[in-house]
Amino acid sequence: MKLYHHPLSGHAHRAHLFLSLLGVPYELVEVDLAAGAHKAPEFLKLNPFGQVPVLDDDGTVIADSAAILVYLARKYGRTDWLPEGALAAARVQKWLSVAAGEIAYGPCAARLVTVFGADFRADEVIARAHRVLALIEAELSGRSFLLGDDPVIADVALYSYIANAPEGNVDISAYPNVRAWLARIEALPGFVGFRKTKIGLAA
Repeated sequence: MKLYHHPLSGHAHRAHLFLSLLGVPYELVEVDLAAGAHKAPEFLKLNPFGQVPVLDDDGTVIADSAAILVYLARKYGRTDWLPEGALAAARVQKWLSVAAGEIAYGPCAARLVTVFGADFRADEVIARAHRVLALIEAELSGRSFLLGDDPVIADVALYSYIANAPEGNVDISAYPNVRAWLARIEALPGFVGFRKTKIGLAA
């Protein structure tokens, strides 16, 4: 099983983190984004969107970080990470949507400004980041993880960009529940960190 990734991509880190938490064998293949390798014809055969991550499971190709999380949980029958019950599955999907929406347009976008020079209004994306962090802070009140006492793939999906939010000048010090949740994820067996840069508040 190969995971095409880039070490500074939070989307790719989600997939890398979950593979490591599952403890299954995998090979990392770094895609040189700076050199445009993600737009090369060979890579576009794997993912026409030209984005990382991409999982190649012996010829079965899955693109999109959330899709990879779902695929891996189902492939290995890990109903602890992706419950089968209707309500629990819906709650997981809600947070996967948050990862693709509010997280992408908040802490992820703020980090894109500082780490990759993206042309977004920094004040706007930082404000969005704080709005979603406040919601997550409230959600985690009295809970260890998003759905309860145990982590699910939604926790993995949200982790990377929140953990590295300070790189985008998003201060997470005012969110104690969020910081405790980050620490609980980092204490899970098999945890692998998201590479940090010395930029933004992390400088």
